[in-house]
Amino acid sequence: MKIKFKHQQFQLDAVKSIVDCFEGQPNELSRFTLDRGRRQKPEQMVMDDLANAEQANIGFKNNAIQLIDQEILKNIQTVQRKNGLKISEKLEGKYNLTIEMETGTGKTYTYIRTMFELYQKYGWSKFIVVVPSIAIREGVLKTFQITKDHFMSEYGTKARYFVYNSKQLHHIEKFASDAGINVMIINSQAFNARGKDARRIYMELDDFNSRKPIDVLASTNPIMIIDEPQSVEGKQTKESLKAFNPLFTLRYSATHREDYNKVYRLDALDAYNKKLVKKISVKGISAKGRSGTDSYLYLEGIDVSTKLAPVARLEFEVKTKTGLARKTHKIRQNDDIYQLSGELEQYKGYKVSEINGQNNSISFINGVTLYAGDVQGDVGELHFRRIQIRETIKSHFEKERALFHQGIKVLSLFFIDEVAKYRQYDKDGSELNGVYAEMFEEEYTALLNEQLSLFADDPYIQYLNRIQVKETHKGYFSIDKKSNRYVDPKVSARETDSDDADAYDLIMRDKERLLSFSEPTRFIFSHSALKEGWDNPNVFQICTLKHSDSTIKKRQEVGRGLRLCVNQNGERMDSSVPGIDVHEINVLTVIASESYEQFAKQLQNEIAETLSDRPRKADRDFFLDKVLNNARGEQLKLEDTLASKLLYTFIKNDYVDDQYNLTDVYFNAVENQSLKLPEELTDFQEPLVELVKSIYVEGKSNLADNERNRNIASVTVNNNFYKKEFQELWNQINRKSVYTVKFDSEELVKKCVWALDSHLQVPAIRYAIRHGEMNRIESQQQLKSGEAFQTRETKTELVEVKPDFRVKYDLVGKLMDETRLTRKTIVAILTGIKEATFLQFRKNPEEFMIRAAKLINEQKATTIIESITYDVLNDKFEADVFTKNTLSGKLGENAIPVEKHVYDYVVTDSKIERAFAKELDVSNEVRVYAKLPRGFFIPTPMGNYNPDWAIVFKEGDVKHIYFIAETKGSMESMELREVEKAKIECARKHFAKLNSDRLKYDVVNSYEKLFEIVKG
Repeated sequence: MKIKFKHQQFQLDAVKSIVDCFEGQPNELSRFTLDRGRRQKPEQMVMDDLANAEQANIGFKNNAIQLIDQEILKNIQTVQRKNGLKISEKLEGKYNLTIEMETGTGKTYTYIRTMFELYQKYGWSKFIVVVPSIAIREGVLKTFQITKDHFMSEYGTKARYFVYNSKQLHHIEKFASDAGINVMIINSQAFNARGKDARRIYMELDDFNSRKPIDVLASTNPIMIIDEPQSVEGKQTKESLKAFNPLFTLRYSATHREDYNKVYRLDALDAYNKKLVKKISVKGISAKGRSGTDSYLYLEGIDVSTKLAPVARLEFEVKTKTGLARKTHKIRQNDDIYQLSGELEQYKGYKVSEINGQNNSISFINGVTLYAGDVQGDVGELHFRRIQIRETIKSHFEKERALFHQGIKVLSLFFIDEVAKYRQYDKDGSELNGVYAEMFEEEYTALLNEQLSLFADDPYIQYLNRIQVKETHKGYFSIDKKSNRYVDPKVSARETDSDDADAYDLIMRDKERLLSFSEPTRFIFSHSALKEGWDNPNVFQICTLKHSDSTIKKRQEVGRGLRLCVNQNGERMDSSVPGIDVHEINVLTVIASESYEQFAKQLQNEIAETLSDRPRKADRDFFLDKVLNNARGEQLKLEDTLASKLLYTFIKNDYVDDQYNLTDVYFNAVENQSLKLPEELTDFQEPLVELVKSIYVEGKSNLADNERNRNIASVTVNNNFYKKEFQELWNQINRKSVYTVKFDSEELVKKCVWALDSHLQVPAIRYAIRHGEMNRIESQQQLKSGEAFQTRETKTELVEVKPDFRVKYDLVGKLMDETRLTRKTIVAILTGIKEATFLQFRKNPEEFMIRAAKLINEQKATTIIESITYDVLNDKFEADVFTKNTLSGKLGENAIPVEKHVYDYVVTDSKIERAFAKELDVSNEVRVYAKLPRGFFIPTPMGNYNPDWAIVFKEGDVKHIYFIAETKGSMESMELREVEKAKIECARKHFAKLNSDRLKYDVVNSYEKLFEIVKG
């Protein structure tokens, strides 16, 4: 298997943010004399013949920055404004740039791509990556290895990379003398520790021609990339880094301690909201009541069904022939645990009075109530760990059964605090199971037998039968090279550097093999030290078999499993994959040794601490001077009056409270698409909502779900699915199609020329100097009464600034990138527009390119819709898009019981969908309906489109009307995103091709609107 890489816009944005900071820097090659003697003096040399340069011992270095500090600061500020970040008033920590990227979003890939872009645009070719640990070093090295072909295809060149080793100094020689991209990866201990090997970098060495390695490296003026600077940059390290004479420093992490000139931010909130990382689900286990009591009980969970009353899965002690044993039973209302246990005295009074599927609880007549995950009674340390291991294996089987058919391998990761609990050795050195390995094999075997009995004919079971229990779990720890035994991590940094690297072979160096179904390893036990620096995209369960302590943060605990998973073809399961919802497949389950509430609260607090630079209030300062860009390429700046008017609207409609905190009223209005805004913002609702999302609201950004709440297991089709009416509907719509787009390029050019001449308005670059101010807003009452707009006398001076045309603008290239049109077409458009239109470029080049590209894209989208045709294929969607559906939900929240749907429950995405489903279910006119699974889609040039509903309406005794519906909260086409509008138009053309007079497709916002169309 080979992991595949694709263009991801957020990574490209991060790369561009760095490159743009040096806009105006010339692309030049610099050389220096690579002396063989004791002293080495860098000097600028100009040679035409590279062969002569090599003979003269010429080294290549990064060309010095030609821009003055003020120009760089201006570039940085431009990038910060574009990315909505705090504006740097000065170059904080000169030439230090901070990039914040959440764990699991590919920061290593991003900074490698940045190297290629800096080399391509400015000729900079020397890079040193500084890492804090061997685990991170191995991960960086692996990323270089698996991306080399990808970047070769992108840039037509390869990077030469190596790990610094004080005894292999020939790599440094090559690093300095080679003209291409060269990268050295180095542990901070290698130049910062006090050991003999660490000091070698500062020593004149005989085996290095009496030179100091640090001097040769410093002569190249390398660009320093610090991976996890919060773990690297102590006081001593900061001083040591100066010896490398860096051209500038790039700092990448999810958790920075210092934000020097932050130019890009993809924090935990952004990554989660954009579905760039896995969704986190927590399966908490919490002790309830006094330890030492006799009545041991553990409530695993509640199973809910529309056909039967809720059932509790309860573990308690029972009498057996060999003594007492703890076993799990399915319990129903009125069951008596005293009788079921074999009349054990401690269970007298434990008769079930209620099993509640809404809040996942079981109550007994003696007043005791347990919630899913609660354990009471005499729970020793080892039994508590057994529960965790069992719950991890159960979650693993559930996830694996759902994803196996999609070609996705599932891994689970256990962290333990000492090797002996997993592996022991007898006096002859033979391996023995530790207590955790023994527990694992017992629980795995018992749960495996349950799987075998439930799904006997499934190919997944055949896969399970091929795996031996002892082969499916492995330990990954440090190895003592003398005894070849697992050992706990060593304290000495030097010893760790020499020994621990061998621990990472399969999980680090052979990552692809671990992801393959042919490799039986599915469960990994390792020391908690592995938590930093290693992750695998297919880790779906993480369980920490140790006491929670403050030294291990929850973000560290989940960080090893946040990366989006890949299938057997190495394809990442992200939003670009048709027929999936990213967060239905990518869910990381944490089996916690505490309650969900405790775990989630600590995780939330840790994340909140990292969001300090996010705004917290929707006040006037937040809105002031923000620029909104809508899908049609129009731009609106929230200047003084409009910002105040917008705040007035927010206060008047109770979207904010007295302290300008966003309220539930605002979030409900957004969800119901009923947000009220000033008239000037009618066409800018979507960018405004996106802007407001940058505000951090405590309690509204819950990044961890309660796994116990998913009390409806994977839904399966019911008898409605097999009804004649639904099968007839399905047979009408299950045909696949292919689209063709044929349009006249000359016609597109004419449309774009017209649009630019008619609508392109580029503002000059201006500074506003204002005198005077409006009345200060003292209270909500002041705004509601309209008294806030009594403006004092004002005076505004606008000072125009001419663009700096020392910066070279690639107008044609930029428009090609933004529109995906050919150079010939872009040139035809630019040469066709009026001279007055083109002269706007000189007023504000950057704004010209942005606005022109949006207008061109709008015409391109319109042309595609007008020109697209669909042809129906013989190929069909199989019914297994329904039968392999893996949706699960929480009763009373996103899942509702229904009668006419093809499943017993409908799992919905919004209040609008929930209301719509309820109306369908009670309507006399509806015979049967389905919320269409994501595996059913229509291909469009804008990406695959998944309609919402398939509905069969009654009409007389025999005839039925088949309807495909898309539910939207607003019917105004201007308020639908351009992409959505285009996909809907494509869907109309697709369904029209199916040639059925009884099949209709439309967009509706309510059942009433739907019925009106059906009967119309």
